[in-house]
Amino acid sequence: MINWDEFEHIHVIRKLKEILGSWWNIETFFTDDKGNLRSMDVDRKFRNLAVSSYVARDSAKESLSEEVSRALNDLRTSGNRYSLRTWGLTGYDMIVYPIIIENDLVGTVVATGFLKEFEQPGSQRLSEIRERMAAFGVDAQTIDQALAHIKYLDEQSGSHFRELIELVAQEVVTLHLEITSREDRIRELNKELGSRYKYDNMIGKSKPMQALYSLLNKIKGADSTILIQGENGTGKELIAKSIHYNSLRKDKPFVIQNCSAFNDNLLESELFGHVRGSFTGATRDKKGLFAIADRGTFFLDEIGDTSPTMQVKLLRVLQEGTFLSVGAVEPKKVDVRVIAATNRNLREMVEKGTFREDLYYRLNVISIRVPLLRERKEDIPLLAEFFLNKALPQGAPRKVLTKRALEKLYDYAWPGNVRELQNEIERLVVLSGQETKITAEFLSAKIIESTEKSKIQGARVHGQLKDALEDLELTMIKEGLRRTGWNKSKLAKELGISRAGLIMKVEKYGLDKRKLAK
Repeated sequence: MINWDEFEHIHVIRKLKEILGSWWNIETFFTDDKGNLRSMDVDRKFRNLAVSSYVARDSAKESLSEEVSRALNDLRTSGNRYSLRTWGLTGYDMIVYPIIIENDLVGTVVATGFLKEFEQPGSQRLSEIRERMAAFGVDAQTIDQALAHIKYLDEQSGSHFRELIELVAQEVVTLHLEITSREDRIRELNKELGSRYKYDNMIGKSKPMQALYSLLNKIKGADSTILIQGENGTGKELIAKSIHYNSLRKDKPFVIQNCSAFNDNLLESELFGHVRGSFTGATRDKKGLFAIADRGTFFLDEIGDTSPTMQVKLLRVLQEGTFLSVGAVEPKKVDVRVIAATNRNLREMVEKGTFREDLYYRLNVISIRVPLLRERKEDIPLLAEFFLNKALPQGAPRKVLTKRALEKLYDYAWPGNVRELQNEIERLVVLSGQETKITAEFLSAKIIESTEKSKIQGARVHGQLKDALEDLELTMIKEGLRRTGWNKSKLAKELGISRAGLIMKVEKYGLDKRKLAK
C-alpha cells in the first residue's frame, strides 16, 4: 500500500520537484495505478499559474485523471518507459512516468504545464490554450502571465527533463521499499528484543554493536584495565557496568567517579580519602573511593580531564596497587580493577605532552571504542521504540512514531548520540499529549531544520543544469553509502545501476569510506 502523502514530505522528492519547477515552470503530481490523483494539495504555492488555475476544480482533476488513465493503458501495452502526450482540456503537453515496485505498476509521476515544441507568439496552439483558459474562467491577466512563462523542451533539455522525472519515480520506489523494509524489521526486532540485540542495558543490531558485544564476551573472565573511548552520550558508563556485572568481581562494589567534577584537591580527597586534621574542615577520617572499591571495580569517567599531578597518583595505584590518603604517611594497599573512560583523544594528548604516556599505556591494556550513533543508524528505530516504551507512564496508551517522524530521526546526525535520542523521545512523549501517533511536527526544530538541509544541499536550483544533476547524484550516492554501511551491491540495486557503474561514480566523486564514517 503506497502512502502518497508520505512522499510529498520527503526532502529528496520535494527538491527534485523544485528543480523541475524552477527550470521548466511545470507542476508534478502523483497518481495511483488507476490514474487517480493522489496527495495534491491545492493550497500549496504553484509556480505554473495555468496549472494552478485548473487543478483548483474537480472537473479538471477528473480530466487529468482520465488522460493519465489512457497513458497507463498505453504504457501497459507498449512497454515504453514513459508517455508524452497532450492534456486535451488545457492544450498543454504532459509526461507520464510509471512507478513500478517489484514488477507491479502502482502509480505514476505526472508533469504538465509545458510544450514539447516551440510555438510562435500568435500561433494556433497558443491561441487555443488562451481560449481554453478563458472558457475555464481564468482572468486575462493570469492568462497573459501564464503564456509568457511557458517553457519549450528541445531535444537536449527534454532529455534532462525526462531524467529528472524518472529520478522522482525511482526515489518513490527506493523510499517505499526502504520504509517497508524498515517497518518489517522493526516488527521483527520487537519480537527478537532479547539476547540477540541486547547486551545488558545496551541495545543495537548494527555491525558495530555486534562487534562490541563480541568483545565484551571475550573479556568477561579477564581482570585487565580497560580504556573506553567515545563521544559524550554514547553509553560509556553502560559499558563499564556491563563489564563489571559480567566479571568475576560482579558481587563486589562498582564505584563511579567523574574526574572532571572536582578540582585537584577535592578529587584527591574523593579518590584516596583523607585523615583528620589534614586540611581545614577535615574533622574526621574519610574513606576514599579506591578503598570503597577494594576487590571490586572503579570506573573513572573523563580521565582525560585529570591534571598531570593527579595522573602521577593514579599511575601509582595502577602500577603498585597502593595509594596515600591526604595527610597520611602510610600507603594503603587495594585490589581494584580500573575501567577508565574519556571523550578525548588520549593518543593526541600524549603527543602534545598533556597526558602521561606511561599512564596511557597502563590504562590502554584493553581498548574499547564506542560507536557513534551516526555510525549505527540502523539501530535508531530499535532505540527509539525502546525509549518510547520506557518514557510512557505506567498504564498509558501505547504510542508510535509515524514513518515521516522516523525518517527524520534517521536522517539527523545526532551529535549528542544515544543520550540525545533518548532525551528527544522523552520530549516527544510529553509534547504529544494524548496523541497515540507521534508525527514529525512534534520533533525539535533542530532536527526538522537539519534534515531539511542535509540531503540535497548540493543540488543548486540556479546555475548549470549539469552541475545541479551531478550535485544531486553525488549527494544521493554519499547518503546511500552511509545508509547501507558502504554496501555497494545493495546501493547499486536501490539506485537502479550496475555495481561497476556505482564503483566508477564513487571513484569519480572521490568518495572516501574513512571520511564518510566521520
